[in-house]
Amino acid sequence: LSAAHPIPISPKLLFSMDAAVVLCSAFRRREYLQFCMLEKPLEKGRRGMGEGEGSRGLGGGGGGEERRSGGKTHRQLTWPRSASRTAFGEDLLPFGFPSIDMGPQLKVVERTRTATMLCAASGIPDPEISWFKDFLPVDHSTSRGRIKQLRSDGVQYGREVDFWVMDGAVLTKNWDVIKGCGKGALQIENSEETDQGKYECVATNSQGVRYSSPANLYVRVRRVPPRFSIFPSNHEIMPGGSVNITCVAVGSPMPYVKWMLGTEDLTPEDEMPIGRNVLELNSVRESANYTCVAMSSLGTIESIAQVLVKTLPKPPGTPIVTETTATSVTITWDSGNPDPVSYYIIQYRAKGPDSKYETVDSITTTRYSIGGLYPNTEYEIRVSAFNSIGQGPPSTRVEARTGEQAPASPPRNVQAHIISQNTVMVRWEEPEEPNGQVKGYRVYYTMDPSRPMNEWQIHNVQDSVITTIQSLITSETYTIQVLAFTSVGDGPFSDPVHVKVMPGVPGQPGKFRVGKVTDTSIEVTWEPAYTKEGIINYELLYKPVKFGSLEKLTFGPRTSYTVEGLKANTEYSFSLAAISSKGIGAFTNELMQRTSQAKRSTGDTKRLETGSFQSCFRKERWYIGGVGWKGDWEGGIRERKPGTCSYSRPMDSLRPLYYHEDSRIMPPRGLVL
Repeated sequence: LSAAHPIPISPKLLFSMDAAVVLCSAFRRREYLQFCMLEKPLEKGRRGMGEGEGSRGLGGGGGGEERRSGGKTHRQLTWPRSASRTAFGEDLLPFGFPSIDMGPQLKVVERTRTATMLCAASGIPDPEISWFKDFLPVDHSTSRGRIKQLRSDGVQYGREVDFWVMDGAVLTKNWDVIKGCGKGALQIENSEETDQGKYECVATNSQGVRYSSPANLYVRVRRVPPRFSIFPSNHEIMPGGSVNITCVAVGSPMPYVKWMLGTEDLTPEDEMPIGRNVLELNSVRESANYTCVAMSSLGTIESIAQVLVKTLPKPPGTPIVTETTATSVTITWDSGNPDPVSYYIIQYRAKGPDSKYETVDSITTTRYSIGGLYPNTEYEIRVSAFNSIGQGPPSTRVEARTGEQAPASPPRNVQAHIISQNTVMVRWEEPEEPNGQVKGYRVYYTMDPSRPMNEWQIHNVQDSVITTIQSLITSETYTIQVLAFTSVGDGPFSDPVHVKVMPGVPGQPGKFRVGKVTDTSIEVTWEPAYTKEGIINYELLYKPVKFGSLEKLTFGPRTSYTVEGLKANTEYSFSLAAISSKGIGAFTNELMQRTSQAKRSTGDTKRLETGSFQSCFRKERWYIGGVGWKGDWEGGIRERKPGTCSYSRPMDSLRPLYYHEDSRIMPPRGLVL
């Protein structure tokens, strides 16, 4: 036995033929080991000499030889061979001998939790409590503060004591009441698997040493397979960029975490961290998938993080035309990119050397219908992909022609000429928007243009822009309109033209239009009427659209005329006919035009005189100080009743802004216009 490693042994009897040996151990004032050797067997007393009831002890007394060596005390008690074998109860132990009042109990604790082993002892003087684990003293200094002993003051209580006797001699005295007790629970924080074992509490005072019954402490270790608490995330970076990817896994036991690229280990075997691993990537040029691996004795798990190096997207596949209408084309295409794109851009244009592309963007599907197209028109279409870097190159172009539709515009420049006593020649130009291949034209004509179109006579023309209409009534005026049609349907009618069936009479002047317009004049222009006799005069009819009488002007051959003396901001209608020696031809359709707004006078204006309007018709609007005003105005002009108006005080800068539809105003005396 060594002083450094004492082995506590409960008292036991070792029998031979003529002697008995009692081995016992005590922990008393740093004298770690004491054993007694009785050469004479003991007699069994009231409680016996066995393990006792929850404790065991060794008292003083007895004869024999005592010696010390190495810090240990050895005592040998010797009795004659004729001595009788007798054991005495605890009532004969020395006064104040330690007693275990509360010993440790079996306990199970989860790893990292706190375990407390209870112990309470009494004696006089108060016993000191210490602990043994697996028969070795618990060393608090090596636990880094995890293991500590809790202490408290003593209390009084009564108890019965046993005693030891030999050959009728009492080795300890029996006392019924002992005062004082000591407590010293053992607390183990953040328990570990190494804390598991058999624990005994030992009570020691000057009267002796008492051991508790041993109690086992079991440390339960939770077994949890590894799992990711933070999954590695995907990243998009610019070429040559850097990124850190974090991967965290937990479990019990805690798993090791490493990174892999394909089958290549990126984390050295001897540097593999526990629980958390951060992958640092620098100067990344290519996209790749990186795998985080967490492993423990309970299993292995993996999670993949994608690092995408951003580049311009590749061209999509060549578009495929799946459907066409007169105004739309539907296409589909293949993405052509392994990586996701933000959206697609469609560019299209009518086929031609000078046409420009129109763009449709923010398309998130690979199918799209382009609308708003012209009928019967060939288009070039291409598709590009767009991502966070920008727009990639376009796909190969595809050509598509929209379907036909009825013409959207009428035939142009329709003209009619008398070529015989009852025959008229009609000519025209193709529509600006045929919307397909024009299959032919329909010429409608009548002597009464007020009749419905379905009551007009029809003359069909195929593959030509000129025709003749025969069997007309001499000296009658006919109205003619022309439309074009495709395989889909008829287009709109042209403006009506008029022709008088009388040989030698001029035809209707062509391209009758408005030229220059001022606040007091309107210019009209035209192309000369067709005639074989020659034009000697033109007759121009005009009048205000709303109010006013019809005026007639006659003038010699020319191609334009300016009508003077008109009212400002007033709409007029005009109609023109050519005159030959054979008579006057058909008038053109009415041409409408409004004169411009009158210019504001820059000179001084006269002050209005007190009086009343000479003629005031219903409602009027006047221009007062730069602001348009209509109706009642306090202190100024106001409407009194139909037919009369009055004003209550003089005003400056008063002139008409425009006439209301149902008003005609003659300015009062003194008003400057």
